[in-house]
Amino acid sequence: MAVGKLQPPIVGVSACLVELDTVPNHVCRANYIAALARAGCLPIVLPAIGVALAQHRLIDVLDGIVLTGSVSNVDPASYGQRPDASKTYDGARDATVLPLIGTALEAGVPLLAICRGLHELNVARGGSLFQNVHEVAGKMDHREDESQPRSIQYAPVHRVQLTRGGLLHGLYGAEEIKVSSLHWQGIDRLGEGLVIEATSDDGLVEAVRLARPDTFVVGVQWHPEWFSDDPDGIMLFREFAAACIRRRNARASDWMTRQPSRHALRVNAHWN
Repeated sequence: MAVGKLQPPIVGVSACLVELDTVPNHVCRANYIAALARAGCLPIVLPAIGVALAQHRLIDVLDGIVLTGSVSNVDPASYGQRPDASKTYDGARDATVLPLIGTALEAGVPLLAICRGLHELNVARGGSLFQNVHEVAGKMDHREDESQPRSIQYAPVHRVQLTRGGLLHGLYGAEEIKVSSLHWQGIDRLGEGLVIEATSDDGLVEAVRLARPDTFVVGVQWHPEWFSDDPDGIMLFREFAAACIRRRNARASDWMTRQPSRHALRVNAHWN
């Protein structure tokens, strides 16, 4: 579905709290912003300031939310496991995004969750994660080769099978696609209300959606933002943008139906 050029949907994009030059910064990689702009959205970076960001007033402003990937991992304490001292965590982001997901789903805000964002979505719905997928019997090593340049690390390196009849199966028109793989963590126990949209050859969950037909909520383990300048890469962002437009239009229509007519306003003004 094409997104109109006028009044682009406003999309909140999650940020990480990262120390740069000894100073904390709210950081979002530019390729997420570029992908959303190409899809016709107006992206706004959401700072990692904790639960205050999940207030309903913010949700009223946004037409959609994108949860980005990150070098950090979701803190295992949030799903009942012990943290690993060798891992990088971002408590400020966890404290911001996990409550925000609940508020967004309650309000029916379209949500696209990528890599870490997929993990956050699953944990927010009560699911759990493998902390080290490569150490789980029967699972592949899904980590990137850090000796390679970024373009190689993010290149499509393994295939995933798309669930027949699912949203992604219909979107891509294929039963399998090749995707990038740059993650230690992965979905173990599936969160409540989520259904599997894709799996890798080792059975690891690679994509999910919320089983609610009135809301676009999709999470993918791979990184489509790195390929937003080609048709397959931008496709998911355009589908998300279209969902944001539908929600915005539906809210505008609902607001209009709740306003008194101009005739009624004139009558009331006459008698008052």
